[in-house]
Amino acid sequence: MAKKKIDEMSFLDHLEDLRWHLIRATLGVLFAAIIAFVFKNFIFDVIIFGPTNMSFPTYEGLCKMSQLIGINDTTFCADEFPFTIQNRTVAGQFSAHIWTSIYAGFVIGFPYVLYQLWSFISPGLKSRERKNSRGFIIIASILFFIGVLFGYYIVTPLSINFLANYNVSDKISNEFDLSSVIAIIRSSAIASGFVFELPIVIFFLTKAGLVTPQFLRKYRKFALVIVLILAAIITPPDIASQVIVAIPILLLYQVSIYISAVVVRRDKRKNSKLKST
Repeated sequence: MAKKKIDEMSFLDHLEDLRWHLIRATLGVLFAAIIAFVFKNFIFDVIIFGPTNMSFPTYEGLCKMSQLIGINDTTFCADEFPFTIQNRTVAGQFSAHIWTSIYAGFVIGFPYVLYQLWSFISPGLKSRERKNSRGFIIIASILFFIGVLFGYYIVTPLSINFLANYNVSDKISNEFDLSSVIAIIRSSAIASGFVFELPIVIFFLTKAGLVTPQFLRKYRKFALVIVLILAAIITPPDIASQVIVAIPILLLYQVSIYISAVVVRRDKRKNSKLKST
């Protein structure tokens, strides 16, 4: 779309353009959701129910680590979890199949959703701004997928292990509802995916002049508190799990400070070159 045409577009024209980008993004997610719907056995038996089995790689790794430091009596080395998964509603399994496919479609189609978002925004940017933002879709997608994997392989197993083995009385048996198990896995994975987008968010906030590296360094202590609160929200209430989740988020915050500083330095150089010419 030419720059002149962009300038001539009215507010309603922009809304119409946004509507078509949203439609394309939705169709992309639905297409990926159909693929996930077809591969039902893989999605549920391997991915959804993977963290509910003690043979899951995370539990095996944590079991070996516990044994190396002399801790043999740990829930990570158990034979099986003390709970069963059941469905309590007539349409429960079908609904779980539909909604799980849609969420899986969103995760799979995330790069295409970003592409549609970027296709709407980029024509309104200057050529220099588009050049500086080159690789946005690739980097943002990689960070999102890393976050999803972190949520799936770290946050989810820690949550399930803690909650499955927590009991207030031996008279109570755990019979978890299917929707509850799926909700834990979904929220942990997708929430972590969005949290890992922090460097991208800081990059654009810095480009917009809303954030500076000095600001991020000044409020580092407040950021630490927010990170700990966030870790407490998306993990079970035990200190070890919260620390494990908080560490990568703090590293992302430090990376964001570095990115913000790089953006500011580049902008200063370009402004100085423009003044000298």
